[in-house]
Amino acid sequence: MKRLLVIFSAIILFAGCDEKIQPVISEEKYDGKIPIQESWDSEIVFTEAGRLQAILYADHIYVLNEENQREKHLENMKIDFYNKKGVISSVLTSKRGKIDDATSNMWAIDSVVAVSDSGVVLETDELMWRHKDDKIVTEKFVTITSDKEKMEGYGFESDQHLVNYTIFNITYITSVNQK
Repeated sequence: MKRLLVIFSAIILFAGCDEKIQPVISEEKYDGKIPIQESWDSEIVFTEAGRLQAILYADHIYVLNEENQREKHLENMKIDFYNKKGVISSVLTSKRGKIDDATSNMWAIDSVVAVSDSGVVLETDELMWRHKDDKIVTEKFVTITSDKEKMEGYGFESDQHLVNYTIFNITYITSVNQK
């Protein structure tokens, strides 16, 4: 009886090995293109001459190779920007984003919020971080709130630490009550 049980178990074990599991690929999500790379719960470290500039965290990253231009597409992203002393100086979050591999420029898209270590809060729909000069820029509508004032307008440029910033077309400004 034991011998029959062992033989039966072996048959079941080996019979199950013939089935191949194929992953499901949703071509809708990627505009009909299949990613050449994907990763989940990832982080990307940005450095310049050995100095830490930023760490990006994303729930999902996928890379599309489009006409010799590679871009990393990001979902649910967070970026910690570091100052020269290696301390976090600002944090940016958004629902989506992308990185151009050729320039290392990064876009944050949809529900973008950036908060500096001094308490300045930036809110907008889309923002670009230019790698060559560490500037944060957008032509979209922005809201900046600090402990002293709240400003709104179109067009924005700042250092990545949100210390020196400019709104180009201010539409609203008010003092914030200090408690």
